[in-house]
Amino acid sequence: MTLADKLREARKNAGLTQNELAEKLCVSRQAITKWETGKGLPDIDNLRAISRVLNVSVDFLLDEAEVLDKTVIREQINLADYEKEGKLRNKKDAVVYAKYPDSDITPLLAKKKSTKWQKVFGELLGWFTDAPFGTDEVFNQISDAHNAYYLVKQGDVQIFVTVTDDFIESKVMAKEISENKFEIGEYTFQKAAYKDKK
Repeated sequence: MTLADKLREARKNAGLTQNELAEKLCVSRQAITKWETGKGLPDIDNLRAISRVLNVSVDFLLDEAEVLDKTVIREQINLADYEKEGKLRNKKDAVVYAKYPDSDITPLLAKKKSTKWQKVFGELLGWFTDAPFGTDEVFNQISDAHNAYYLVKQGDVQIFVTVTDDFIESKVMAKEISENKFEIGEYTFQKAAYKDKK
């Protein structure tokens, strides 16, 4: 399913016409039509706005490999309501264990894929500094440090879970991930070598 198909379906699921969505995004109806027919692409700011208005993630919209199912559940959370206990690393771990208490939970390490320009900039910056590593990778890891990612196995279903400071988002996987390293949208994920335990 393409971004155009997902955008059209998400808009209909939200009960919005093209005109109504255009008003909420402060763009023209023609822009929505172009995006939904694949004749144009929304920029990153519009993708973020679409994500908020239609209650879907940017990863869902961009992932054309069909790794994720269309089922996305996003729930507001208050991190202050959760306590880090036992061997949990932080409150975000506590959120996942509270949501999925009897499931197999695997923490994930995430790294945003570098764009061509980030790689070039990273190499240039590396020439002028003593950094022994790609600075573009450091930028990408820092930019996503506030989110925590998990794979949850619940019976026969595998769920990709994102926890931010404000919400927990659960996406049913269209196919099971068995590899230790995999890609979804603009991110590369790796299963952590450790397992959280309560």
